Amino acid sequence: MTRKRYNAFSDELKRVFGCRVHRVSVDAGFSCPNRDGSLGTGGCIYCGGRGSGAHGILRDAPVAEQIEAGKGVMVRKYKAKRFIAYFQAYSNTYAPSETLRKLYDQALAVSGVVGLIVGTRPDCLPPETVGLLAEYVRRTYFWLELGLQSPLDRTLELLRRGHDSAAFERAVAACRDAGIRVCAHIILGLPGESREEMLDTARVLNRLGVDGVKIHLLHVMKDTPLEGLYRSGGLELLDRDAYVGLVCDFLELLRPEISIQRLTGDGGHDHLVAPLWSLRKFEVLNAIDCELERRGTRQGSRFQQRKRSNR
Repeated sequence: MTRKRYNAFSDELKRVFGCRVHRVSVDAGFSCPNRDGSLGTGGCIYCGGRGSGAHGILRDAPVAEQIEAGKGVMVRKYKAKRFIAYFQAYSNTYAPSETLRKLYDQALAVSGVVGLIVGTRPDCLPPETVGLLAEYVRRTYFWLELGLQSPLDRTLELLRRGHDSAAFERAVAACRDAGIRVCAHIILGLPGESREEMLDTARVLNRLGVDGVKIHLLHVMKDTPLEGLYRSGGLELLDRDAYVGLVCDFLELLRPEISIQRLTGDGGHDHLVAPLWSLRKFEVLNAIDCELERRGTRQGSRFQQRKRSNR
């Protein structure tokens, strides 16, 4: 086990499975209501042509073939033995339940796959889909990733998300009732948000009772509306030190039991426009560790203080 000052997801996987478990990303050919005309056609302003954050996937191949290819990479690099199929690209519950079941079952049938992670939008979870996901909670190791990005409706409108914060709250409540663990995606550094508003996102996640969080740095990808905003001078990005300090403040406010599944991210050398410092991911992660060590704080430090002060 590591001695991180936050509740690292990798430690949970080691506790559950007794070894390192590697995620293998899958593009199962889903679309998105924000792209197919149901809500819009352009997608969110930060999302590239093949889905936000979904790079290096063997696209257009069957699910099992994609996973086998991803496994091969992990075995060569890390001598990995166990894997979680990560349905990442676009909205991976945006299909009829029978289609979802077929795709998820194909992934679980691959040798060495011990669980599923499914990423989607809060407005792609009708009751029958929530019921289906609850079945997988009982069958295997399962997480649902749910995009929030920001709890501020004005920011969601700017991002062209096509839903409001209330949709996210309803989705989390439905998943909690069904026993489905939810990992929320949020972005730090979004335009128009103050530092206090960004930190207040941690308090919102605490209140809603999410089980995990992925913290993303706002970064600019090629061929996105966000790139146009950036190149026109209408977008100011965080520098590394500001981002590191912001993440540490965020972690201090977050409930200590929330699983931290990402602390930064980048779009890859071929797709990233800015900030280029985000490509040095391990340097960023080390800087976060060092800053928490320097402060003598950890995840939940300020959350716990608030609880004690209210007694």
